[in-house]
Amino acid sequence: MDAHTLQIIEFPKVREILSGYAATSLGRELIDAVTPMTVLEAIEREQGLVAEMMVTIGQGQSPPFAGLSDVRLLVRRAVIGSMLTAEQILEVAAVLATTGAFYRFRMRLDERCAGLIELLNSVEDLGPAAKGLYSCVDPRGNIADSASPELAEIRQRLAAIDDRVQVVLKRLLHDTELRKVLRYPNATMSGDHFVLPVAANYRHKLPGVVHRTSPTGETVFIEPTALANLGAERAVVKGEEDRETKRILRRLTADIARVAKPLTIAIEILARVDLIASKAKYGRDFGMSRPVMNGEGRVVLRSARHPLLESIFRNRTSSDGVTRSVVPLDVTLGCGFRLLVVTGPNTGGKTVVLKTVGLLAAMAQSGIPIPAEPGSTLPVFDQILADIGDEQSLEQSLSTFSSHMTRIASILRLATAESLVLLDELGAGTDPTEGAALGRALLDTLAGRGCRAIVTTHIGDLKTYALANADAENAAVEFNRESLQPTYRLLIGQFGMSNALTIARRLQLPRDLIDRARKYLRRRRRNPELAKLHELRAETERLRSEAVAAKLAADQERESLRVLGEEQARRTAAEEQLRVARDRLKVGDNVRVARFDKVGKVVRVDARKRTVLVSVGLGQWDVPVEEVFPTE
Repeated sequence: MDAHTLQIIEFPKVREILSGYAATSLGRELIDAVTPMTVLEAIEREQGLVAEMMVTIGQGQSPPFAGLSDVRLLVRRAVIGSMLTAEQILEVAAVLATTGAFYRFRMRLDERCAGLIELLNSVEDLGPAAKGLYSCVDPRGNIADSASPELAEIRQRLAAIDDRVQVVLKRLLHDTELRKVLRYPNATMSGDHFVLPVAANYRHKLPGVVHRTSPTGETVFIEPTALANLGAERAVVKGEEDRETKRILRRLTADIARVAKPLTIAIEILARVDLIASKAKYGRDFGMSRPVMNGEGRVVLRSARHPLLESIFRNRTSSDGVTRSVVPLDVTLGCGFRLLVVTGPNTGGKTVVLKTVGLLAAMAQSGIPIPAEPGSTLPVFDQILADIGDEQSLEQSLSTFSSHMTRIASILRLATAESLVLLDELGAGTDPTEGAALGRALLDTLAGRGCRAIVTTHIGDLKTYALANADAENAAVEFNRESLQPTYRLLIGQFGMSNALTIARRLQLPRDLIDRARKYLRRRRRNPELAKLHELRAETERLRSEAVAAKLAADQERESLRVLGEEQARRTAAEEQLRVARDRLKVGDNVRVARFDKVGKVVRVDARKRTVLVSVGLGQWDVPVEEVFPTE
């Protein structure tokens, strides 16, 4: 897909909004790489997954992403034998526990969410591995005594030594003569040694080893001789503890290495689930819908809104306290005509039309719901190509015209019959007569290629192009002549007027100047039947819109019946498969018992009574065969 066009239509900003809905860095990484796809099957598969996720979230079941993080580097380190720290092991354990939560999430999914169930089928429940790690490392990142019998025994010895040390310390601190030379009556630690703070000039009063002095030199910290032997013994045992701790960490690292493959697969799948969930949350939050993709090149957008404008206007009120909202557009293209020539005054919303259509097409092909009414349909474009300039510019120099021509030349090199071309201010920036001729030739070329194209223009001669070309249609952005404000509605089948004289009169230009301009305008108009033709084409477009709407409704009804039939067939096949599996149950088979939502083992099958004796946990229960589900 053309990267320059995606930048022009501001697709990266949609990705930024989408990133705000991601639960993990893994999801945000995938969102940054989202780009429109060009294969219909892949687009529909992605849209189907997002639609299922929207239903799932609507039912109050949000994916359990808590604990999920990107630990793939840690897992790779474990595989090559590098010892992980206790904190890193805890991080991996949290991800392992998350796989278990997703395993249970999949079991709760509605049977209509077949795509999500299939996607999550490859996520193994690695919760037991997480429990093994949690049993050895406490939440603060310390190795627990229960990690090994050896560690427990070593720590018992350390505790005993510490108790003896405390006895000696208490005896020393209760010595009235010794208390006179202490800076304060408390012991402290210097490394692994207990020391007492002695005034420097009384150093000789306490036999022992000086471990350090205070910054001022007035205090020395001495390990009394009475504690030296205990300190040495403690250091030896502490070394044993460190060695045992490292042995346990290497063992836990090896445990992680053993589940490296399923864990890596699970992380990659759950990252994709985060991407899908972000699209679904975005769609639900802004009232978006899944577009119908077609292979006939038809664009029918009903009440389409620009997603970035909606995001900007959301929760924002104007100075008079009124909440602004995006005016929806109804756009039709490829239904009897392939070119749409949009006219109207400046600031009337012509560029918004181009960007809305281009952006919604890119979103649909990226598997993102679009802000339009259900039933809106879009084709799969191999390229979306745009040349959209700054229509607020009052002057265009030759260099600007040249840059537009360079861009249009690159568009023509890429455009095919499956492309969408969006051109802003066609023919502007040069002499109007030459610009109109160039614009007509360009429209002829696009029509000859079979492209779907929307172009905007101010040049009057191009407004009549669609009147003589069956592949083209006019459209106008509506303008309120009373308030001199655009309504931003798109009227297909009509062409817009610049309303320059009306605006000039309202802005209090001299009346004689306005009258003289009107005389010049009347002299240049050579087609008195244009207004009548305008009315006829508007009526034709109304009838065509009604016919398109009826066809879309029929297509939707037919598609709904097809999906319903397939779902019924799928349900019937699943029920038959389940019946056969239940009839074949034998002793030792694993089954899930619905009433307990747990897996047990078949102890006995009573075909006559249609019951199964199942061992679940510590007990055995007779349950109807209809309540058990065979598992692998």
